[in-house]
Amino acid sequence: MGTAGPSVELAARESYGKLLAYLAARCGLDVAEDALADAFAAALERWPVDGVPRNPEAWLLVTARNRALDAMRRRGRESNMLERVARATQDAQRAFEVESPPQDDRLGMLFACAHPAIAQAVRAPLMLQIVLGLDAVRIASAFLIAPATMGQRLVRAKRKIVSARIPLRVPQAESFPERLDAVLAAIYAAFGQGWDDPTETDPRTRGLAREAIWLGRLVAGARPEEPEASGLLALMLHAHARRHARRNRAQAYVPLDAQDAGQWDAAMIEEAEGLLARAARANRPGRFQLEAAIQSAHAVRRLGREPDWDAIVLLYEALLRLTGSPVVALNRAVAFGQSCGARAGLEALDVFARDPRMVNYQPYWAARADMLARCGEAGLARAAYERALGLTIDPAVRAYLASRQEEMIDADNLARKRIRVP
Repeated sequence: MGTAGPSVELAARESYGKLLAYLAARCGLDVAEDALADAFAAALERWPVDGVPRNPEAWLLVTARNRALDAMRRRGRESNMLERVARATQDAQRAFEVESPPQDDRLGMLFACAHPAIAQAVRAPLMLQIVLGLDAVRIASAFLIAPATMGQRLVRAKRKIVSARIPLRVPQAESFPERLDAVLAAIYAAFGQGWDDPTETDPRTRGLAREAIWLGRLVAGARPEEPEASGLLALMLHAHARRHARRNRAQAYVPLDAQDAGQWDAAMIEEAEGLLARAARANRPGRFQLEAAIQSAHAVRRLGREPDWDAIVLLYEALLRLTGSPVVALNRAVAFGQSCGARAGLEALDVFARDPRMVNYQPYWAARADMLARCGEAGLARAAYERALGLTIDPAVRAYLASRQEEMIDADNLARKRIRVP
């Protein structure tokens, strides 16, 4: 009885997007959302009394299908639609009885969210909510938008799907490329939400990185000739392969260059390398392929080799030409500092000293602090670490930066003592 609440929460996290896409493809997004909400409400009411069903996903599907059928009858929908939903309800009941998982229609839902009729700024948030089940507050936080504003945008976008009768399916070949970029960006945004929680202790994002990888596999498998789809999947696999090495046994943060490469997932890295090689054969480099290539350059540490920092600088330069992103420019400066020395890297960072976009950007201050420390500027490094600490939310990263700041305080004090010696 006590496990019913968490079981409903787990089912929502793991199955919401899948069930919504399946239902929406058969009875419309508006009916599907209401029916699924009713099904989860029923689960909260019935599971504490009856016990958690053997197959929670199938139970929810059958319940939602029945609610959808009732709603459509009340609304007087056309008879052929009612017949389709009635048949689908019977199919769902049979699936429940044999514990067969429902068909997965999330790929079609992804591309519906990227339809040209949907405002570009809301496509990725819409995918995160409808397909991956993130709530509006969490999405608003990720996109730095007020929750109420984000909620209104999502409601309007979903109404647009219904009113414009946007098909919930993968588009034809001629319109596929124009929507692929939006789909890949949304999947990567979802992965980033999960990546921020490597220990999976946050219930709002638990398992999200794995689900984003699953969606990446879905897109790359459906269109293996699209190099950016393979590039994105390679990038996520490279990053996810290091998940266990990002924290030590005490759950303290471990930076990339200090991670134990023996803890990296070798099979996942090999799969990523194969995908990257497949993408390269198309000779159409893009953002995700370049980012995956940078991760690949770091992955050589598992073979006992040091990363080729000159090559990494060149990859960042290519990525910068493609995107014009200040974050990419910052990462290029950091790589340059590894390739040509901390002083040269610090000079490259100085370009951003008056950039308003970097004033409250934690990675800039953390990178600056590290390079100042390597240049022996303990006092300035301590101040930069202080600024980075003030912009850091992750407790493990805060602890790491605080320890580095303490080292700078000790080094600064030691230097002062030496200066006072006659």
